[in-house]
Amino acid sequence: MCFAWAPGEMLVYETLFPKECAEKRPGCPNIVIVRNDLDVYSQTLRKLFNESHGIFVGLQRSEEELAGKSRKAQLVRVSKNYRSVIRACMEEMHQLAISTRDPELQGQHSTQVSILSAMELIWNLCEILFVEVAPAGHLLLHLLDWVRLHVCDVDSMVREVLSSENPSKHKDFWNAVDIFVLQGRMDDARHLLSKEASANPTSMGMCKILDDLMKKMPILSIGNTQTLTEMELKWQHWHEECQRYLQDGTFASNLHMESICKILLGDENAILEKKELMTSWYHFLVTRLVYSHPTVKPVELRFYAQSSLDLFLGGESSPEPLDSILMAAFEFEIHQVIKECSIALSNWWFVAHLTDLLDHCKLLQSHNLYFGSNMREFLLLEYASGLFSHHSLWQLGVDYFDHCPEYGKVYLELHIERIPLNTEQKALKVLRICEQRQMHDQVRSICKIMAMKAVRNNRLGSALSWSIRAKDAAFATLISDRFLKDYCEKGSFSDLDLIDNLGPSMLLSDRLTFLGKYREFHRLYGEKRFSEAAKLLLMLMTAHIAPCSFWMTLLTDALPLLEQKEVIFSAEQTYELMRCLEDLTAGKTDNQKLQVDDIETTKVEILRLALARNLARAIVKEGTLEGS
Repeated sequence: MCFAWAPGEMLVYETLFPKECAEKRPGCPNIVIVRNDLDVYSQTLRKLFNESHGIFVGLQRSEEELAGKSRKAQLVRVSKNYRSVIRACMEEMHQLAISTRDPELQGQHSTQVSILSAMELIWNLCEILFVEVAPAGHLLLHLLDWVRLHVCDVDSMVREVLSSENPSKHKDFWNAVDIFVLQGRMDDARHLLSKEASANPTSMGMCKILDDLMKKMPILSIGNTQTLTEMELKWQHWHEECQRYLQDGTFASNLHMESICKILLGDENAILEKKELMTSWYHFLVTRLVYSHPTVKPVELRFYAQSSLDLFLGGESSPEPLDSILMAAFEFEIHQVIKECSIALSNWWFVAHLTDLLDHCKLLQSHNLYFGSNMREFLLLEYASGLFSHHSLWQLGVDYFDHCPEYGKVYLELHIERIPLNTEQKALKVLRICEQRQMHDQVRSICKIMAMKAVRNNRLGSALSWSIRAKDAAFATLISDRFLKDYCEKGSFSDLDLIDNLGPSMLLSDRLTFLGKYREFHRLYGEKRFSEAAKLLLMLMTAHIAPCSFWMTLLTDALPLLEQKEVIFSAEQTYELMRCLEDLTAGKTDNQKLQVDDIETTKVEILRLALARNLARAIVKEGTLEGS
């Protein structure tokens, strides 16, 4: 195999496999393309990249504006904005998976939904633990919201149960009650339990007691002023009351209610019996904490998380990559979370933006990686490099490079040179980016490339404009010569607006200066300002600005001025013109011999005659003026 980098962050390699096995491309059936980051080509994920870009840039700009509580609130708001973008893309991808009839596409969309769902799950947990830094008591409330947000099956199940003729007899009735209890949704569980009390008078007493226990369960709500000690005392009294009812056998005649009472007491075995309803170990963890340790402190999470994982899996299966990431988060191993996510997820978007947010929270140690950059910058550089492989997303990558202080500009310079300049509009866009960042070498390179393309397409005006922008004197001289050559052949200039408005740019090269001045001569002549036109024409020849090959054209241009009724050239100016003509015919300029044909001979003779007649008229005029 032979590997090589192709334009746009692609790796190409030639294979020895049959042609039908390779990607069919015109002219190279055995060339296989391996893209650096395929996710940038997904239409839905492009929305994720576009919308998160604005959030990222806004966060960088506001870094110094707020401090203390205001700063923390802002960072939480930024985190929620990122999550809302993930969720919106996930829902759109889910709709695509449902609507498509292509099994392969459906599989791809479903995989992306799973990945986006995992991304939001991880981000939400990191937001709770690292960004919001919820204290004991409030921590569990956030974790409950986290579990509820990412377990969606219960609502559809409850709708089905309640829509039946006799909800309490529905096969999923007690499962629905159990799930509400497992998620700490006591009001919803009580509402369902009331259906059982209404339908079965014999169990009304038990339902009333269980309902009362659920109603009394102490919860430390956000905004509540009670202390953790008060909360723990209330919870202990409530716990003892639940224990008393269970020991008295109050619910012995109804296994479902007895199981719920055991869950309220935090019985691990009773909770584990509902394993299939929880589906994940982290749901088990949160349920276990709700009913056994509601005032859990952040530092204690790691111990409960590990034991919950071990109990839930029970040695039957090994942890998945997602489990390892969540466990690292519960252990407050931020770098491990980032490392595991980098390995498990399909693109750099997640780790780049999460790491940037955590860095703004001052949570990442500023240790250097082996090549000198910190983790935040390394991940942003990788993410931005992936964006540059896309025909339009590369513009987002520019801003990410801008906010990488150590290596961002170097990366931008390397990547911007590899952008295919398909159109002049795109080239101007790239050029503006380079000019704004004082990337002078790249500016010259882009201008030269576009100037060469314009020359190949015989668009001399555009080529001259690009060469002037590049400040490339040699190329400007070359194009000026082409303009003059075209003038000699056609008798008129193209792109007059450009030449008329050269301004100070004409000083870039002598030839460009001559082109601009020669065009000015024609303008003066057209405006019948013959004296000014004559002086300018003579200056172009005597100052040696005009190329020697163009002298005959200039002398020919002098003929109409020599033939005017009014004397335009003075005697001294006429002598200068005669000297130029003789230099030209004698071949003194640049020691080159002028190869004269019949037409040239005729021109020379006409010029000599016109110059002689003008000299005579000028001498008479000047003599008359002196005599008077």
